[in-house]
Amino acid sequence: MRYITFALSKGRLTDLSISLLEGAGIDCTELKSNSRKLILSDEKNKIRFFLAKPADVPVYVEYGAADIGIVGKDTLIEEGRDLYEVLDLGFAKCKMCVAGPKELEGKMDLVSINRVATKYPEVARTYFRHKRRESVEIIKLSGSIELAPLVGLSEVIVDLVETGRTLKENGLVVLDTIADISARMVVNRVSMKMENQRITRIIEDIRKQL
Repeated sequence: MRYITFALSKGRLTDLSISLLEGAGIDCTELKSNSRKLILSDEKNKIRFFLAKPADVPVYVEYGAADIGIVGKDTLIEEGRDLYEVLDLGFAKCKMCVAGPKELEGKMDLVSINRVATKYPEVARTYFRHKRRESVEIIKLSGSIELAPLVGLSEVIVDLVETGRTLKENGLVVLDTIADISARMVVNRVSMKMENQRITRIIEDIRKQL
C-alpha cells in the first residue's frame, strides 16, 4: 500500500490543520516534533506530510507530488490550479475585499480607478476586468498593502480583511467584497481516481470534525 501524501500550508493554518487531522485519527506526532526532516509520516496509516509555503501547496497537489492539500481559498483563487476542492474546513475565515479611502465609499461606480495595490494580482485583475470592465494597473506588493493608498501609490487595494481594524485605524473602508475565504481541502485529480476509497475515507473522517 502506497503512502497518501499531504501538503500542509506553513503559517497560521498549520496548527489548525494538525488538530483536524488528529481528530480524524491520523497520527501527527512526528509532524509536531522539532524534527528537521522535510517529509514526516504516520506509518500506521501510511500517510506522509510536508509543510510548504501556501502558494506552493496547489502546485504540489496539481502535479501529483502531494495527493491532498490544505490551503486558503485566497491562494486557490490566485493560483487557479486544476484540482478537486473537496471540503470547506471552516477555519481561518476572512474576506477578499476591495478597500480604499472612506471618501470612495458608495462612489466606486462614479470614479475611475487607475492603480490597484495587492498581494493577489490575478484576483485583482480578474475582478476589475470582468466585474467592473475596467483596465487598471496592478501593483504587486509583499508588505503592508494598506499603506499604498495612504501614500498615493494606488487609489484602492485588494486584500484579505478579517476584522477590519487595520483598515479603520488608517481611514480605509471596504468598498466591495470579492469572495469569502477560509481553509479548504484539495485533492489531485488522478489521485482521487487511483486511491478513491482511501481518500474518500479520509475526507469523510475529516468532514465529521467540522
